Amino acid sequence: MKEQIGELQGQLQEYIDRLDAPKTLKDSMLYSLQSGGKRIRPLLLFATLEAFRKDWRAGLPVACAVEMIHTYSLIHDDLPCMDDDDLRRGKPTNHKVFGEAVAVLAGDALLTYSFQILSEAPPALLDDRKKILIISELARAAGPEGMVAGQTLDMEAEDRRISLAELESIHLHKTGKLISFCVKAGAILADADEKTQAKLSEFARRIGLAFQIRDDILDVVGKAEILGKNVGSDQSKKKSTYPALLSLEGADKKLEETIFAAKTILRELPLETSSLERITEQIWKREN
Repeated sequence: MKEQIGELQGQLQEYIDRLDAPKTLKDSMLYSLQSGGKRIRPLLLFATLEAFRKDWRAGLPVACAVEMIHTYSLIHDDLPCMDDDDLRRGKPTNHKVFGEAVAVLAGDALLTYSFQILSEAPPALLDDRKKILIISELARAAGPEGMVAGQTLDMEAEDRRISLAELESIHLHKTGKLISFCVKAGAILADADEKTQAKLSEFARRIGLAFQIRDDILDVVGKAEILGKNVGSDQSKKKSTYPALLSLEGADKKLEETIFAAKTILRELPLETSSLERITEQIWKREN
C-alpha cells in the first residue's frame, strides 16, 4: 500500500507539473492533492485489480482522476458557504491559504482535469470502449445522481432530525458512490463478468457505509491532532449522524455488522481478495 500511494503521489505531481496554467492555480491544486489523506479510493481500485491478478499500475490514470475529484469535493466542502472548516488533514484548508476565489477555481480545475486525464490515457492502459464506460460511470458517481446529490441532501438535513434510511441515502450518495465506482472501475479494467461486478458493487456499497459510520464515530471520540481535522463539528452543526441516531454503542454495532456483511461478500467471490480484506480492516480500525 505504501508503494502504491508513493507512485500515486508521484503521478499526481507529474499531472500538475505538465499543466500550462497559472502558478497560483497549480499551487492551490497541488496543495490539497498532496496534503496526505487515506487514499482509500485509489487503494480500493488497485486492490480490485489485484483480486483479478492484474497489474495495479494499469489503474493509475483512473486512480488519479478519482483522487482529483475527491480532492475538489473537499476543497469546496470546506468553503464558508458549505461546511466552513479551517482545518483539513492537519493543515489550513485551501481557502485559508489561497483565498476563497482561488480555492473555488482549484476545485473546478481538478474536477474538469480529471476527465481530461481519462480521455488522454494511453490505449495500452485504457482502450476506447473502457474509456467511455469509465468516464460515464465516474460522471454518474460524482455528479447530480451521486456525490453532489448526497452533498445537497446533507445540507438540507442540517438542523432537523432525519430517519436512519434518510441518513444512509445521504451517505450512499455523498461518500458511497465514488467508493463504489473505484471497485467497479477495477472490475471493468479486469474484464470481470456482470455477476462478479454485481457482487463487488454490493461489497463496495457496504464499504462506503462503513467508512461513513466510522467517520461519524471519530467525530465524537477522535482527537483533532490525530485526525487532522476539527472534531465535534457534526454536533455543532446539528447534523444527524449514526451516533446521534443510534447512540455511540449502536453506531459501533452498526459498523461491525456492515463490515461483517462486506467480508461475507468477499468470501463468496472466486478471487484473490486479500488486498480488499486488508483495506476493509483498515476502514474498521482506522484512527485517522
